[in-house]
Amino acid sequence: MANMTLNVRVGGVLGEFVAANVGENGSYDNVSEYVRDLIRKDKALADEVAFERLKAELQAAFATPDDQYVTVSFDDVIARNRARRSA
Repeated sequence: MANMTLNVRVGGVLGEFVAANVGENGSYDNVSEYVRDLIRKDKALADEVAFERLKAELQAAFATPDDQYVTVSFDDVIARNRARRSA
């Protein structure tokens, strides 16, 4: 896993919001801890969205009548997924 150093300048309303969440009166001891938690939450949300998309695809597939199934090869699936990623 790569370690990374980020420098972010936050001012105005956003800076005030961060300051309110860090330190004695905030939920976090320091800004780094706060940012790491925000990134973890964002990753968890992205994972949940991906899971829900997969679940919807599987539900649709299982609801499809057997006579409507189409045989596809491994290469077809890979090509379809690459096309989706580039769209």
